[in-house]
Amino acid sequence: MAALLEVLNLNAGYGATSVLHQVNFAVEKGGITAVLGANGAGKTTLLRAVCGMVKRSGQVRLEGKDTLGMATEDIVRLGVAQVPDGRGTFVDLTTEENLRLGAYTRRDKAGVAQDMERVFSYFPKLKERRAQQAGTLSGGEQQMLAISRALMLRPQLLLLDEPSFGLAPLIVQEIFRIMRRINQEDKVSLLLVEQNAKLALELADQAYVLETGRVVASGPSSQIQQDETVRRSYLGH
Repeated sequence: MAALLEVLNLNAGYGATSVLHQVNFAVEKGGITAVLGANGAGKTTLLRAVCGMVKRSGQVRLEGKDTLGMATEDIVRLGVAQVPDGRGTFVDLTTEENLRLGAYTRRDKAGVAQDMERVFSYFPKLKERRAQQAGTLSGGEQQMLAISRALMLRPQLLLLDEPSFGLAPLIVQEIFRIMRRINQEDKVSLLLVEQNAKLALELADQAYVLETGRVVASGPSSQIQQDETVRRSYLGH
């Protein structure tokens, strides 16, 4: 399968502080790639680097096009959407207003309306709460809204930063089940940063392990699950 996103010799950081060092990874078209690592390993910085939100060098190719010199908004227009850590919900706006903001770059009103119904089919609770202020939603509903808002862009690549963080296990399982549906039915490729290694490896095709800004293990998820160091450090057995 061809690579949708290809990252080569990526270095990234903040000011004089370097966080990522010579990182190489790829996301296949239609695939799900997981990035595992402890707090401070550089996972969030990696997602920000893909979007051009931090200082970076190396190559970041989307469908073969190098995006290194591009502004974040231009990368978004190429079909890259991010669900940030902390969800980034606009708490004073309603659920529906949040979703419409996700489609702000689009001009196809009929398509936007169709996609809104699609995300409501994924997350029926959001339809029930479409007129409700987003800040009054539960944590799980806000995460559902953050994913749905990103989908309103109609992306080809969806970046997710710790989607399970702070949520009850049953809600997490539901969200991961929907992410698989999004991948399979809408053909959206996923790049998933996650501390819940077990769930991430069950969902993903490929996985990379980051430690102090460097890739220390990579391969098919089934292979990474059998890696003794990964099992001991991230899977608890």
